[in-house]
Amino acid sequence: MRTVFHYYRASLIFTLICLGLGVWYGWSSTGGNIAATAGILWIIAVLSVLEISLSFDNAVVNATVLKDMDRIWQRRFLTWGMAFAVFGMRIVFPLAIVAIAAGLGPIEAVNLSLNDPVRYEEIVSSAHIGIAGFGGAFLAMVGLKFFFDADKDVHWIAVIETRLKTVSSVQAAEIALLLLVIWAISTLLPDEDALTFIVAGVLGLVTFIAVEAVGTILELQEEAKKRAGMVVRSGLGGFLYLNVLDASFSFDGVIGAFALSNNMVIIALGLSIGAMFVRSMTIHLVEKGTLAQYRFLEHGAFWAIIALGGIMLVSAVFHIPETVTGLIGATLIGLSLWWSIRHNRREIVATVEPRLND
Repeated sequence: MRTVFHYYRASLIFTLICLGLGVWYGWSSTGGNIAATAGILWIIAVLSVLEISLSFDNAVVNATVLKDMDRIWQRRFLTWGMAFAVFGMRIVFPLAIVAIAAGLGPIEAVNLSLNDPVRYEEIVSSAHIGIAGFGGAFLAMVGLKFFFDADKDVHWIAVIETRLKTVSSVQAAEIALLLLVIWAISTLLPDEDALTFIVAGVLGLVTFIAVEAVGTILELQEEAKKRAGMVVRSGLGGFLYLNVLDASFSFDGVIGAFALSNNMVIIALGLSIGAMFVRSMTIHLVEKGTLAQYRFLEHGAFWAIIALGGIMLVSAVFHIPETVTGLIGATLIGLSLWWSIRHNRREIVATVEPRLND
């Protein structure tokens, strides 16, 4: 039987490596100042904790996809996907924003991030409207797709979910709903920002549809191979979907990290630790069968994703602290977990009582 340490061993080792790099960077960049180096380590630790606490819903949703993939692709998500999460979203993504927004080359963008972090932060933050539109639209579609499902027969918040199931018989109803929300929010923005927001939102929607299309094509190919008697072990579609989903989750984290530091190295180290632990949590949930054990946990995670997507969209107009975002997600998941435990207890009572009466 695997212990908890087994699932988080790689994350703990990765954490030690990142903290070691933090010590080296702090020591070298501050001229051996112990207090300043300790301050850098503290910020890295806080960023990693925030990333983990804000991303539990991400881990649950990842687990719903990962549980249907074979072990090889599960491990690839933990390893190959980690490279995309760390280097792609925590390092390359902010640099790409700066390079595009400021018309700089890659090397100039890196130099700006290291030598003028204040300007670097300003440029990345200025791209928030586009990021909010893209990430919010993608996450909202992930959540809506789960509830707009005619075959869904388990409901947590039944008064809402049963109605969404009924509406799902109308083709593309969730897409129409999302487009209306994007348009409504855009009316609250200046004309130039509104156009940026709408274009970004539509691109987020198109990206979701494209990833779904790739997954569907791969599934059809796998089914054809199965009918031909071939062994199928591909999980590429799910792998792509998970990485795009993880990227959408990380948008706000990357922008919000500037509240603690505007240093690219510190932000990358802190958020990377959190990203690694999210992946370990995902594998833990899959192998322990937690989703099957707690009936409504999955529902809570998808409601949390809809809430996060909605908050990202609204954040183009109003500033919403990450603490509020995290509390909403944690509350929804906590309630769904408690509801699941209560349901399990009732099931046990319903099974045991008749036997006692006999």
